[in-house]
Amino acid sequence: MPSLRFYFDKILEAAAPEVERQALTHVERLALVRRYGDFSLAYSTAVQGKLSYFGDADGYIAFGTKMKHHFALGDPVAAPARRADYIKRFVETAGSPWFVQVGEETARVLAGLGYKVNRLGIDTRLTLPEHDFSGKRNETVRYSERWLLKKGFSFDEDKRTIFLDEIARLSENWRGDRIVKRWEMGFLNRHFADHLGTDMRRFVLHGPDGGLVALLDFDPLCRNGKVIGYTTAFKRKHIDASPHAEVGLTKFAVDRFREEGISVVTLGLSPMLDIGPSGFAESDFWRNAFQRAYDSPWVNRRRFNLQGQAAFKRRFHGVEEPVYIAFRKGTYVEMLGLLRLVKAI
Repeated sequence: MPSLRFYFDKILEAAAPEVERQALTHVERLALVRRYGDFSLAYSTAVQGKLSYFGDADGYIAFGTKMKHHFALGDPVAAPARRADYIKRFVETAGSPWFVQVGEETARVLAGLGYKVNRLGIDTRLTLPEHDFSGKRNETVRYSERWLLKKGFSFDEDKRTIFLDEIARLSENWRGDRIVKRWEMGFLNRHFADHLGTDMRRFVLHGPDGGLVALLDFDPLCRNGKVIGYTTAFKRKHIDASPHAEVGLTKFAVDRFREEGISVVTLGLSPMLDIGPSGFAESDFWRNAFQRAYDSPWVNRRRFNLQGQAAFKRRFHGVEEPVYIAFRKGTYVEMLGLLRLVKAI
């Protein structure tokens, strides 16, 4: 049955509007991210497998294709002054593609092109050095770090000294406790790799016995050739790890970034959180559907723990910035294509 499904997928994808793919190399994409990759998904668009690229040597829009439809991922990786032009040209050639997890500026351009723009969730931003973990509201975060240290745990940054098989075992253990164990989600997330990519950072937590308990990987945020910040890319922790492990390790990493003079850390998308009016022309149907999904016990128990992820990120009291999804028609079939692209179904 899967092979038959893939066969029909190929037929449908061949029927999608033809888009001239830009044959950017991995090195070329990373160079563009170094110049213009100042949003959370920028690095992932450059290194994630099975994406296509529209654009030229000066910038690109990453996109995936499923069931005859194209889906752009994130904002254009291009000079801010030229992003609107890339968006308009992609819309013209790709037959009303969807745009998924985009920021406000991209949303505004799309609204001007007749798109409906809905909230998809929020991204949590910690602006450094102003944001720290002092004060009463961050007491639980500080407690997690103290508890771990008191129990003999230790924090560190992995300078590529941990054996990759140890990381692989931790990741496999972590997958054993996931709601969906057979596959990892895609598109909005890329597959976890034991090794780090260029400019990525990894922080680790070891138990009292020296064993690897948790890890936290960050992608770089870049502007004008420099790393200006980091965004959470991957989390792995042992199935029996304390709830304090992830909180304490996140605090440790953010504190290190602050000491280094990094200007921002983002915690990534909290899907379906705070799905209020977008401020643009939008689909009431999909806004209500997103709200119902977030509130649904079945979705949170059987598909993806939306509420748990949002609650974790809100522990850090960052600035919650809306992210958007945009489309012209917003049909059921198009949404089905997106859900299959992200491997939610």
